Amino acid sequence: MVVGAGGKGLVGHAGAVLLRKCADRTGLTSGLNKVLPRGKGPGWWDRGTVLVSLAVAIVLGATSMSDIAVLAHQGLVFGDRPSEPTVRRALAGLDETALKRIGKARAKVRAHVWALLARRPQGFPWLTVAGKLLSGWVVIDLDATLITAHSPKQGAAATFKKGFGFHPLGAWCANTAECLAMLLRPGSAGSNTVADHIRVLGEAIAQLPVAYRRKILIRVDGAGATHDLLEHIEAMNRLWRSVKFTVGWTITDADEIAIEQLPAEAWTDGLAQDGTAVDTAHVAELTGLNQRLENWNGRLRLLVRRTKPSARHAKNLTALEKRTGWRYAIVATNISRIAGVPGSHQPQWIDALHRSHAGVEDKVRTNKAMGLRNLPSKAWTVNRGWVLAANIAADITSWTRLLGLHDQDDLAHAEPATLRYRLLHLPAKLAAHARRRVLSIPETWPWADAFTLCWQRLTLLPLTT
Repeated sequence: MVVGAGGKGLVGHAGAVLLRKCADRTGLTSGLNKVLPRGKGPGWWDRGTVLVSLAVAIVLGATSMSDIAVLAHQGLVFGDRPSEPTVRRALAGLDETALKRIGKARAKVRAHVWALLARRPQGFPWLTVAGKLLSGWVVIDLDATLITAHSPKQGAAATFKKGFGFHPLGAWCANTAECLAMLLRPGSAGSNTVADHIRVLGEAIAQLPVAYRRKILIRVDGAGATHDLLEHIEAMNRLWRSVKFTVGWTITDADEIAIEQLPAEAWTDGLAQDGTAVDTAHVAELTGLNQRLENWNGRLRLLVRRTKPSARHAKNLTALEKRTGWRYAIVATNISRIAGVPGSHQPQWIDALHRSHAGVEDKVRTNKAMGLRNLPSKAWTVNRGWVLAANIAADITSWTRLLGLHDQDDLAHAEPATLRYRLLHLPAKLAAHARRRVLSIPETWPWADAFTLCWQRLTLLPLTT
C-alpha cells in the first residue's frame, strides 16, 4: 500500500453538511446575518456566517479558533471558510448590543423550529417523569459548572473547588436539550448569586416561543434556595401563566428536628423514573413540621427523601444520619398539583420530578464536549463570544437530531462523541453530473441510510420568511 495526499474531489467530515443545512434551512444563518454588522469590500465575511461556521467546527470537535481550518474539508461544498483572525475579530466585536440582537434572532429561529417539531408525527417532545406525561409544560434546568483555565486569562479566578478558571451559569431546556442561555462568570462567582440566576432565567424564558411560556417548570439545585429567587419565580405567575419550581434545600438543625418528628407511617416508598416503586428510598411530607417555613410564603412545600448512605458519604453524615442509618435530602417546591397530571400532588412523584433534574449534568457534559471544556482566548470578550458559539453549536446539534434523526434509535439521543463517530466524521466524494453536484458517501456505512434520510428531511424544511 502506498499512502499519498493527492486525492481529488474528496470531502472530509462530510456530516458537517447536515449541520450547515440545518442552520441554513431553519433560518439561523440568515437571521444572524441580518442583526450583525456587515463589512464592505472584498474579503469581508458576514458575521452571522462566521458564527455558524465556528459553531459547526465546534460540533465537529474544534477546541480553538485555529481549528476553523477543519472546514477547509468543506471547501468543495460550501466554498472558502473564514480564517482564524476573522473568527477572532467577529467574537471580539460582540458587545452587549450585538448579544441582545443575537438573542432575539435565536428566539425567532427557535420559534420556527418548535413549530416544526409540533408538526412531527410524535409532536413536540414533552417530558415524561415517573410514567407521567407533562404535556404542555416546558422544563428549564438551571445549573452552574466550572471551566478550568490552564493559563492566566481575563476573568479567570480561584474557584470554590480550589481550582482556577471560570464559573458560568446556564439554563437548558429539558424537552429539547437546547442551551437557552449561559452567563460567563469569573471563577470566584458565587453558586447562589441571586442576580445571576434571575438574569439567566430571564434570558432563558425570552428564548421560549410565546405560545410555550404559559406553563413553565423551573428546576434548580441547592444554589437556588434563596428568598429572592423563589419570590421572583412566584411573582412570574399570572392568570394566563403558571410557573412551578423545585429546588434543593440545605438541611439545618431545624430541618433535622422536623425530620425526627416524622412518624414511621409518614414514609412511603420512592419512585423510579419509570414510575415503579422502590423500597431502597422513602419520601415524606415535611411541610407542617418545619418551623423554617414561617419565614417563607405560605405556598412552599418541603419534601424529605431518605436513602442508605454509600461509603463515600460516610464521613459527611450528621449525628442524626449516623444515629438513624439514613441519609436525608430535602426538596422545596410550590407544586400543590399539576392540572391534567393525576398524582402530581404526591410527595414521591414530586421527588422523582426533582431528581430528574440530574439530567442537566448530561447537558453540561455534552456542552463541554462541544467547546466549553476550555476557553481559547486570554480576552474576556472573545471568550464570551466563544461561549455563545458553543451554545449555538448545541442548538444546531439538537435541531439536527430532532428534525432529521428523531426516529433513528441509535442517533436520536446520541452524544457528541457518538454522533461524530457515526455520522459527522464520515468521508465522502464530490462529483459533478448533469449540472448537479453529487456528494457520495460509502454505501456500506452502517448509518448511510440515516445520513441520507436526515439530509432529505432537512432539505424539505420550509424556509422562514
